[in-house]
Amino acid sequence: MSRRAQITMTDAEVAAFLDGERTVTCATVGPRGWPHLMPLWYVLRESSADGSASPTTPAAPTPPVRPTPRIWAWTYGASQKVVNLERDPRTTLQVEAAEEYAELRGVMLECEVVIHRELELVAALGGDILLRNSVPRGEQPPLELPPEVRDVVAAQAVKRVGLEFIERRRASWDHRKLGGLY
Repeated sequence: MSRRAQITMTDAEVAAFLDGERTVTCATVGPRGWPHLMPLWYVLRESSADGSASPTTPAAPTPPVRPTPRIWAWTYGASQKVVNLERDPRTTLQVEAAEEYAELRGVMLECEVVIHRELELVAALGGDILLRNSVPRGEQPPLELPPEVRDVVAAQAVKRVGLEFIERRRASWDHRKLGGLY
């Protein structure tokens, strides 16, 4: 068996890994053709109602390679990454974690993005993201945000969009599977 095959994560391992992490690096193609890399907090959610592109995004012609849940994030609608995604809805995402090489693990996803602008959806997404990140890792988040935080999220949602990442291709690695042998 190749080293590549040995370190590839199963679907269940990928799902657990993504559920346990908080930040994804999102790469888009910038206005000068250079990669534009930005971190985003994210949540895992089911796909949009029909899984297709919204009217504000070019159509996603190929079906997703894996079923939901999907990575979802929110960001400012006028941000460079959104401008880039409006021009070209393709992105590469990476989530990785480790302190030492022997522990290195991660997932790289080639995705097409659906940009959601519906205020109710964006506000709910922002609330989910803030809830998930309101406590240290491993602790259970509260069931809902305090009213004053919900008000802040609602005010921010007017300026933001939701990003639904539709996976088309995946690579994963978990060096812990090598048992320290390289």
